[in-house]
Amino acid sequence: MKLALRITLLAAAAQIAVCQNTSFSAVVTGSGKPMILIPGLECPGAVWNGTVEHFRDRYQLHVLTLAGFAGQPAVAGLRLPAVRDDLIRYIRDQRLDRPVLVGHSLGGFLALWVAATVPDLASRVISVDGVPFLPSLFNPAVQPGESREQAERMRKLYAPLAPSQLEAMSRMALTQMISDPKNIEMAAAWASQSDSAFVGQAIYDLMTTDLRPEVSRITAPLLLIVAGKGASPQARAAYEDQVAKAPDHRVVVADGALHFVMLDDPSFLHGAMDRFLAEGGRHER
Repeated sequence: MKLALRITLLAAAAQIAVCQNTSFSAVVTGSGKPMILIPGLECPGAVWNGTVEHFRDRYQLHVLTLAGFAGQPAVAGLRLPAVRDDLIRYIRDQRLDRPVLVGHSLGGFLALWVAATVPDLASRVISVDGVPFLPSLFNPAVQPGESREQAERMRKLYAPLAPSQLEAMSRMALTQMISDPKNIEMAAAWASQSDSAFVGQAIYDLMTTDLRPEVSRITAPLLLIVAGKGASPQARAAYEDQVAKAPDHRVVVADGALHFVMLDDPSFLHGAMDRFLAEGGRHER
């Protein structure tokens, strides 16, 4: 009896350890075909609240918050490749049947990475202003090695920041990413609850990981939604170049939205998603 109790306690402790060291938390709501919603840098799953309300009657929604963002406990040494691997494992462990992968910014990058790593895992991929290689949006000729030095500076800059410093730095950036001041304050509060070391590490991984050569492996239909408010024709073309090698892709532009499309123009976002999810086969471009 004592042995059985000990085994039970050890098994429970092992399960707790696994939960404590996972790279994200997941909240599941709704019913239907599975859809995974991945937020961007410093954001919780709550950034998708409007999208959850829109889809909850048709989809089973798995809303993630990455460890180290917006109050979710950080995991020492966490890197984006581990988040990708944990997401693949989560899909398999939960026996999700070819979920729709949806991500914003860094979350869009992760959705693309999962779909390129295991091409038959997702049924569709939707990236909201998230691209395979961020530095090339600003310099099409840049290579990962060339951006490494800048990425290292960013990692060192963020690592020692106190919550108030991280909030202040993030708020400056958010004024160029969100139109409504109330939503800027909400996102800045999320930033203040984030782990500065992981924020810096995530930025480093984004700036030094080039998925463009892997995009051709994505067999699922892909939708890239571009935040087009104030974007030049050249900037819009740069987005198209990022996913041009994906066999079945579409790029649409949210003309009235900055980077946080789900906050700036949710009607456009959900309409574009609805149309994309209702279509079948290879897209006409």
